[in-house]
Amino acid sequence: MRGLGGIGGGTMRLARMAPLAPWAAWLLIATAGAVGIALAQREVQRAAFETDARIAHRVLSQRLVQHDAILAALALLQPGGEADSAVQRLSALYPQVLRVLRREGRAAWSGDASLAAGLLAAEQASRAARRAALGPIDSTQGRYWLVQAASPAAFALQIEVASLLVPGEWPLAPGSPARATLQLGREPFVLQAGRSLGTGQRFEFDKVLAVESQAFELSLDLAYGAAQWPWAALGLWAGASGLAVAAVAALWRQRRDERRARELLRVGQAGRLNALGELAAGIAHELNQPLTAVLANTAAASRLLADQEPDLATARQAMDAAAQQGRRAADVLGRLRRLIERPQGESAVQALRLAPRLAAALDLLEGEIRRLGLRPQLTVEPPQLAVKADAVALEQIVHNLLTNALHALAQVPPAERRLELAASIAGNRVRITVRDSGRGITAAALPRLFEPFFTTRSGAGGLGLGLSLSETLAMGMGGSLAGGNAVPRGAEFCLELPDAELTA
Repeated sequence: MRGLGGIGGGTMRLARMAPLAPWAAWLLIATAGAVGIALAQREVQRAAFETDARIAHRVLSQRLVQHDAILAALALLQPGGEADSAVQRLSALYPQVLRVLRREGRAAWSGDASLAAGLLAAEQASRAARRAALGPIDSTQGRYWLVQAASPAAFALQIEVASLLVPGEWPLAPGSPARATLQLGREPFVLQAGRSLGTGQRFEFDKVLAVESQAFELSLDLAYGAAQWPWAALGLWAGASGLAVAAVAALWRQRRDERRARELLRVGQAGRLNALGELAAGIAHELNQPLTAVLANTAAASRLLADQEPDLATARQAMDAAAQQGRRAADVLGRLRRLIERPQGESAVQALRLAPRLAAALDLLEGEIRRLGLRPQLTVEPPQLAVKADAVALEQIVHNLLTNALHALAQVPPAERRLELAASIAGNRVRITVRDSGRGITAAALPRLFEPFFTTRSGAGGLGLGLSLSETLAMGMGGSLAGGNAVPRGAEFCLELPDAELTA
């Protein structure tokens, strides 16, 4: 016998995979929710980053505008005296201003030749642009010069970039993972080094400061990786979704068990009614002949006694009464049989797909199958195989055969238990086979398999009507039922029914 095949095999595979379905559903829901939470958190982080970047841009632009204002005031007021006194006054208000230089007339700028040349070039640029101009830049020290041309004296400020960040105004906390730099050409000033977060998606912001004299480009960079994921929220979601899926799975199992219980009750009721009909038919058959004989004998006796002189009227009345009671018994049994037997027009024979019917029969017995540790094999070839049968009768026959097989398998060790249910074409008929690996059928029981009230179960395990009733139902649908021992061991029962596609 081949393994699980066709539609039936797929149904059985799905049945075995059913316990994994809640885990798969939870994994899918948890993953989808986690992705949604992570994406939402990423957007929150992105929005916060962009807000901080815009604030940083505005704060730095305002700070650099102050430098233009300082130089404009110095150029207008033309204060005299030593530059140190100006530094002292300005540094108290503006910590980023380290030095103030003043050049009068044709004098040279103070400092080394390189610095003096750079300041002179910046002064000329300032005079041409009529605004402050950048002077020499020292990115290694984090400082730069800003020069304002004026008459009679020009002024220059040495500015420390690190002092531009005033606590309370700068939006990025000291331990922030974001990196901030000011850059002019290839000269970068690191405002905030940030923290290394490894690989991940990066948020970036680049914008030139809104100050013409100090056109630095502000760059902010933030890596968003696993370290920023909302692990607490993800854990809560995984737990909540797991509880929800478990609750839904429990409700589904409860409803499935209720449905299975209703189906088992229906099949059991149908089986009891049919067994009762079989019992009534047997009783009627057994009693009808003696009652008929009593009726005939009493009628003959009544005629014979009619010729005798002693109390002929009384004898005739007694015989008539016996005949009347015999007829009454026959009528009662006839009514009982007619009441219990299925009406002639009630048999709903129709074309039925076998795969879902056989899978449903196994599903009804899932509890017993699981208790015995079985993994039944179901094969329907071809998968679209159909029969002409009464749905209830077919269900009851297969249910009876499977129940008998499970009872037989309970008598052997778990490792030796096998159950196979197969359906295939056999000429112009369909053969349904139920095979188990139990102890098989004894030689004494084989000839009596379908005999009413014969059973091999001890105690009150059965009435011995299941196989007899199944054979009756099979023949009523134009089919047959046979049983015997399987090879190498166990029992095998074959139900043959007309093929719905080949039989008119």
